[in-house]
Amino acid sequence: SKMFATNFALMKLVSEGKLDVNKPLFYYLPEFRGAGREQRLVKDLLTHSAGYPAVVDFHRKDNKFGERFFSQNSLRTKNLLLTGVPFVAGRNVKHLYSDIDYMLLGVLVERLSGQPLDAYVEGQIYQPLGLTNIMYNPLQKGVTKNHIAATELQGNTRGGRIMFDNARTDVLQGEVHDEKAFYALGGVAGHAGLFSTAEDLSVLAQVLLNRGGYDNKQMFTPQVLEQFISPQASDETYGLGWRRAGNQALKWHFGPYASPEAYGHTGWTGTVTVIDPAYDLAIVLLTNARHSSIEGDETHYEFAGKKFETGKYGSIISLVYEALLNH
Repeated sequence: SKMFATNFALMKLVSEGKLDVNKPLFYYLPEFRGAGREQRLVKDLLTHSAGYPAVVDFHRKDNKFGERFFSQNSLRTKNLLLTGVPFVAGRNVKHLYSDIDYMLLGVLVERLSGQPLDAYVEGQIYQPLGLTNIMYNPLQKGVTKNHIAATELQGNTRGGRIMFDNARTDVLQGEVHDEKAFYALGGVAGHAGLFSTAEDLSVLAQVLLNRGGYDNKQMFTPQVLEQFISPQASDETYGLGWRRAGNQALKWHFGPYASPEAYGHTGWTGTVTVIDPAYDLAIVLLTNARHSSIEGDETHYEFAGKKFETGKYGSIISLVYEALLNH
């Protein structure tokens, strides 16, 4: 979702001259002010260096920021994102991965495009490329459940270990797994909610290898792609949104064979992409590793699927590179 919806949208908007990532966010979202918000640039969100907490559990009354931040309503959640969520670190102090950054970037796309995020990416990016199996909220758009991989056995309860208002307890299939996206943002969020097939993702991966175009459609310029995938001076594993293989610092993601130019991202439910221009190679691994038994006690537990070979991204990525390099 972060890369193939939000980042694609942002790269398109930058290419069209509608967005400058070096401007403060409040230039585009005027209500984003107070408590240091005016100093935060769009770029800070893209590099996870704005100082936001890793997560705010809007869907739970017992979230660590208090009941004021409880929201199972999309408009309320967006208002909290724009005016409420506190910073936990100074600007550019460190890179701290945060869902909040991409939730806000999703709101930014909506404001700049004048459309809901799903309508914008589906209508302006996927449909022009002829892609019909990539979307938000697929069950609301005519896709049946049995066409979609399940993502957790007992809803969002971690095998009955977690409960909150309106918690789903049945097998999750066809609804976004991420609780903030599902409960607090109606299934459409900048950080989570996108469903796709490997085939449709392969076209988007080819857009990246082609440096912005596919067939006769140009989604963004090569210059903007370069801006987004170039390493940050503070940490070479960060581009703008994209993560980078760099000097083998992220072997667990990219494996040991990826070129220093390789970039990509992971997804919590068990997905990973690697785009490696040096080899003209794109690897997309889609698993439902979280749809597996949960081992451990009430507080310390893990999904068995994350211990499968397919749950160790770098392992599978390495096998693909080895097959390529050996032949």
